[in-house]
Amino acid sequence: MTRDSSIADHPPRHVIVIGHPVPGSFNHAIADHYCRTVRDAGQEAVIRDLYALDFDPRLRGNRFPEHHTAMSMDVAQELGLLREADAIVFVYPIWFGMPPAMIKGYVDRVMGAGLTPAAISHGIQDSILAGKSLATFSTSAASSIWLDEHGQMEAVRKAFDRYLMAVFGMTDAGHEHFGSLAPDSEDGLARHYLTQVEERARVTCMGLTAKRGADQRRLLLATSD
Repeated sequence: MTRDSSIADHPPRHVIVIGHPVPGSFNHAIADHYCRTVRDAGQEAVIRDLYALDFDPRLRGNRFPEHHTAMSMDVAQELGLLREADAIVFVYPIWFGMPPAMIKGYVDRVMGAGLTPAAISHGIQDSILAGKSLATFSTSAASSIWLDEHGQMEAVRKAFDRYLMAVFGMTDAGHEHFGSLAPDSEDGLARHYLTQVEERARVTCMGLTAKRGADQRRLLLATSD
């Protein structure tokens, strides 16, 4: 059964990929609040905590897509989850101006597993990821103003978010950044940020519901021809 033919088999599904090494971090609180909001909306949420999974971010020389070698079990498992996802959500801290190596490794090994340089140059979108929503929540100890002054947020959005959407054919579900987070940050700031997480989750859920309805109508029209 194809993904399209089973569209109504389960509610919209979100796969949340976390790239922070500390279990009690604010990044984990973001993921927890996002998942709770999604489930309250009647949709599904699956958390992939890369550090807890001991995910290996290193792309080996014999694992390049054009080599057509056997896919490793961990990559196959992640791709299986992404195949059934409607939204992919990254949660990570910005370290030295970019996402952590763990997140980049997930892109290299998992999302890029079936996309060759030739496919990219010819604009061939990924068959697994095309059409899925991409949302991002990032954090930093530096303020958002400081990051903007140094061009870092625009660099991340251009070199990472927009590039991924263009290459894999994904749609933009927004990038929320939360700055000025430090051990001595006020609790009120964290609560304010988590309220924004919940609102973004609700908006994403509504978008997926609308897309699901449009897909179902498209299938009905196709089968009635």
